[in-house]
Amino acid sequence: MYWRRIADLPAWLKAVMVGQLVSSAGALAWIYLTLYLVEDRGMSAQQAGFAAAAYGVGLLGGNLGGGWFGDRFGLRTAAVASQLAWVVTCCAMPLVPGAWIAVVAALAGLCGGASRPNLSALVATALPAERRREGIALSRTASNAGFTIGPPLGGLLAAYNFSLVFVVDAVTSLIMAAIIWRFVPAARRTSTVRSDGGLWQALGRDRTVLVLLATIVVVDTVYRQIFATMPLLLRDAGTSAVAYGVLIGISSVVIVVCEAPLAVRLRGHRATLVIAIGFVLVGVGLAILGVWPVLAGATLAIVVITAGEMLYKPTATAHVADAAPEGMVGRYSSLYAAASISGMFLAPAIGGSVYQHAPHALFPVAAALAVVAAAALLIGRRRGVGRPQVRRQAAAPADPPSESTTQPSYES
Repeated sequence: MYWRRIADLPAWLKAVMVGQLVSSAGALAWIYLTLYLVEDRGMSAQQAGFAAAAYGVGLLGGNLGGGWFGDRFGLRTAAVASQLAWVVTCCAMPLVPGAWIAVVAALAGLCGGASRPNLSALVATALPAERRREGIALSRTASNAGFTIGPPLGGLLAAYNFSLVFVVDAVTSLIMAAIIWRFVPAARRTSTVRSDGGLWQALGRDRTVLVLLATIVVVDTVYRQIFATMPLLLRDAGTSAVAYGVLIGISSVVIVVCEAPLAVRLRGHRATLVIAIGFVLVGVGLAILGVWPVLAGATLAIVVITAGEMLYKPTATAHVADAAPEGMVGRYSSLYAAASISGMFLAPAIGGSVYQHAPHALFPVAAALAVVAAAALLIGRRRGVGRPQVRRQAAAPADPPSESTTQPSYES
């Protein structure tokens, strides 16, 4: 039944997901950026850190602005342009002088960040409302499958020649751009239905998205403690870094195997309830770390947190797409994308400081914040804040739409 549903997806969408797998498997350059800058370019750890921070700033800007570009010029055009721009920055990184590395890193983050909301919007607008969670989950599955391949491949390439890491990243991104351009249908007509007012007026009329985005920022910050401070916790408990790596790898495998079928199973349940349960599971996992800070406790915690992640991430992504007025799906996806990576900046800074001064308080407080976020989402729903109307009922066909279509366009 599950595989039959995958077979029923539009052919172009399945091609895009194959492209995501290939692109994610080759997404090596920025995983190894600081190591490359220190070992191959002779930078100090501090200089490499500043360059990585510049990449992070660009990433946030790209996530925020990429959806506007997609809404203005077409999701297909925006997705291809961001992939090609990423190729250019990958090729430039090994060639530019040291003084320009931070600038190239910032531009790379901008391009990479811009691609994410537009790809999410492409998937969301391709499917009817009842299948959007499933489509988002399948898209995440393709990316996660690639990520299980990429880091070991990058390590092998780096040991031989670090510049090959950037070459492989550029080639796989070029393949992704070619797939989007070749297979994603270009709509011949842009929907004439426009929302009243701009983005912020639309958000003001429907506060469900604001509530959800605020809770996502909180939960993403506490969720990413498994990357920011859990390694420190396990190190202090005498656990090797290899064991931590195995835990994270197992988590990725579980997501690849289970997330999309779970989305299919839960597609009929209210989105805010599924998201809130996911938040609670993240909180429970963090609480386990707080009371059982050893490898066995971390293993159980990762299992519970991964279950929460599989519930809230694809559901929240689809929920925001459902809430978007006509012509704004790219911008709404940008807002969610930016909120969902906020923990990349907040988690290390906040978590590291708390762990240094009050290590025993970090994970219990993080757990409590996740539960509070879930409560805020459910309370908002009961008050009518968390019940957006689905404004788009779109399903993209496998072939380009006809002149009379009222579907959202992939290409303006």
